Amino acid sequence: MKFSNKGNNPIIAANYLFKGIALLGSKDLRNFILIPILINIVLYSAALTLSYYYIDSLINAFIPSWLHWLHWLLWPLFFVSFFIVGFFSFTILANLLASPFYGKLAAKTLALIKPEAIAVIEQPFTKVLLAETKRVGYILRLAIPLLILSIIPGLNVFAPFLWALFSAWSMSLEYMAYPLENAGILFIEQKQLIKSIRWGALSFGGIAALGLSIPIINIIIAPAAVIAATLYVDKIKE
Repeated sequence: MKFSNKGNNPIIAANYLFKGIALLGSKDLRNFILIPILINIVLYSAALTLSYYYIDSLINAFIPSWLHWLHWLLWPLFFVSFFIVGFFSFTILANLLASPFYGKLAAKTLALIKPEAIAVIEQPFTKVLLAETKRVGYILRLAIPLLILSIIPGLNVFAPFLWALFSAWSMSLEYMAYPLENAGILFIEQKQLIKSIRWGALSFGGIAALGLSIPIINIIIAPAAVIAATLYVDKIKE
């Protein structure tokens, strides 16, 4: 499989996420969406609770005393960084727990839009979790340098922007993985395919990441992104 050049169009890529949201109400997909949404409700509620009680003290601990005169500028930057890190971490955990359901959701979506499509290659439960673990490991290897940068005074002012770019790339890898796994394509090849449509992938992942950062909306964005990624992949594959 390879992707056509039209997949690199950021507008086309972003548009598919809205198509995914529109399909959330489909009765054919409802049974595959319910459990992931319940998982998201539990985890994001925990994230909000922890943020409410601890984020202020945590941010203040990371601002050195000699920079307290810039507290008005640094606090918002640190807030954005910790917000992205926190919700990104909970998103990865939620997707890890829901990954078997997302694979089935992607398969059902493809069957819904293209009944004549070749049967999905069913992946064993353990193989799905292993693939998800490898993807998480890759994402964590990218995240560690950013975490270090986030605690270096002076340089950490760039962290929010780098975290935003990192989140967009990671979410494109995360959600496009499910339809690709169903086609028998595993992580190493997935990564190369998605790199071939880098701008489209960043647009798709960036809007998904933005949606995941908004309370209430983040509960439905993950299954919507799985549906959208399935539509997107099917449209641009050659």
